[in-house]
Amino acid sequence: MVETTRVRPSWPESAAVTAVGDALVEDAAGDDITTLWSVPAGAVVRAELIARDPGILAGLPALTEVFRQVDPAVVVEPGFVDGDHVEPGDVVAVVSGPAASIITGERVALNFLQRMSGIATMAGALVEKLADLPVRVLDTRKTAPGLRALDKYAVRAGGAHGHRLDLSTMVLLKENHVAVAGGVTAALRAVRRGSRTESRPVEVEIEVRTADEAREALAAGADWLLLDNMAPRELRAVVALRDELGPGTKLEASGRITADTAMAVAATGVDAMSLGALTHSVQALDLSLLVTEVDASGQRELRR
Repeated sequence: MVETTRVRPSWPESAAVTAVGDALVEDAAGDDITTLWSVPAGAVVRAELIARDPGILAGLPALTEVFRQVDPAVVVEPGFVDGDHVEPGDVVAVVSGPAASIITGERVALNFLQRMSGIATMAGALVEKLADLPVRVLDTRKTAPGLRALDKYAVRAGGAHGHRLDLSTMVLLKENHVAVAGGVTAALRAVRRGSRTESRPVEVEIEVRTADEAREALAAGADWLLLDNMAPRELRAVVALRDELGPGTKLEASGRITADTAMAVAATGVDAMSLGALTHSVQALDLSLLVTEVDASGQRELRR
């Protein structure tokens, strides 16, 4: 069994500040005419963020950041932390303060929290399903543009692992690199040469589609093989080949893996599997922000 102790990931604060700011500009939060024309000036409210679905939370710091940027007078009091499981009816957080500010920021705050919690929930379900097998669940770079750091944070909040963050993090030779470089061995030699020249020691992974390509990559000394769209029978054959020719090389299965097929892939003996679906096909976790107390006069402090 793989180790299931969950380490809470570090919040990508800088990326979050930028993403929240961009989202508020996109939503024209400074010109919310519906709220400006309908909500009494000076009104204060208490609102509860309520879970409608069971799942794993991710993105609570984004909730706080949204309201910080909208109006620092808004107070956010989380009842959970990222990585926690919630059930329908759980009060995830209490938000109190100026009514207009809370209503204006509501949609942007929910967009972040629902998306990120949906990612964490899917990742967590897959990790739990594969808990008895020694395989790591990895994300990919198939993230929403501008939300890379937040999407990958949510994967880790759900208990899965991050693959490379960006193109500079490691070498990953895909089929187009190999085709242009002149083949598996030529591509591997070229990146090793570049790594030495620039004194940048990094892991090197290469995508292979057949057992023959895997054999060549193992002989050339790849750190990782990315086994692209291989059936379980083919994966088992490459695992046996690796154990014979390059036991230090790690194997990653990838390509159209789903929750339904993940168990069969994991059982082949690969070290990891990566799923673009974790971040490119998100089912948002249903959350609602509902006002529970109103003071239109703004003269009293609402119960928290």
